[in-house]
Amino acid sequence: MKYDPKKHHRRSIRLKGYDYSQPGAYFITLVTQDRACLFGEVVDGEMRLNEAGRMVEKLWAKLHHKFPNVQTDAFVIMPNHFHGIIVITSNPVGADPRVCPDETGAHAGMGAHTGMGAHTGAPLRVCPDETGAHTGMGAHTGMGAHTGAPLPEIVQWFKTMTTNEYIRGVKQSGWPPFRGRLWQRNYYEHIIRDDAFLNRIRQYIAENPLRWHLDRENPHRTGTDGDHILG
Repeated sequence: MKYDPKKHHRRSIRLKGYDYSQPGAYFITLVTQDRACLFGEVVDGEMRLNEAGRMVEKLWAKLHHKFPNVQTDAFVIMPNHFHGIIVITSNPVGADPRVCPDETGAHAGMGAHTGMGAHTGAPLRVCPDETGAHTGMGAHTGMGAHTGAPLPEIVQWFKTMTTNEYIRGVKQSGWPPFRGRLWQRNYYEHIIRDDAFLNRIRQYIAENPLRWHLDRENPHRTGTDGDHILG
C-alpha cells in the first residue's frame, strides 16, 4: 500500500534537501516487527545465525549484483535486527574517487568476513553529515541489474526480498511466522560524515553481539547500553 501522510500521520525525518542517490556511505538499521527474535541467538557474545539469518546474509551479499552502484561494507545480523553500511558510488564499477582503496588496493566492502554474521571492511573516504530515519519507498523485487538507485530503493529491495524468502521459509521449512510484516515499516539511517565516524560504526557493528545483553532492541536486556554510538 502506498504511503499516504494524511492517512498514516507519519512524520518524515529524513534530512531535507539531501540527495540520497549521491556518492557516500550510509549506516542503516532494520528491526523486525514486534522485535521478534527470528534470525538466531547470541551465545557467549557470538551471534549464531539460524537458517533465516543465513538467508538475510545471502541477500545482503547480492545487493551489489542488483545495484551496480552499491558496495556493501561492515554488517551484523542480530536476533531481531540488522546493522549494515551501504556505499553508493558514482558509477557502476565502483571507481568513485570518494570511495578510496587502502594501501593494499582493496576497495570498500572487500574486507575479511568474521563468519558469525558480522563483516568488517577496508578503509574508505565518505561524504557529509547529519542523521535521520525514514520509510523506504519504491520497491523493485526483480533480480535484474539496476543503476543509480537511491538509498530508499536499495533498502526497500532488501526488505522485500528478505520478506519474500522468509515467507517461503515459513511455508516450506516451518520457520516461526511473523505478525503482519517481517520488518518494521521505518528503518534508520545515518549519513557517515568522515573516516573517524566510519571506524566507530565498524567497531560498533563488530561488538554488537558482545553488547546484546544491554541492547535496546533486546526484549530481555539486563541493563542499559550507555555507550551507544548514535546516542
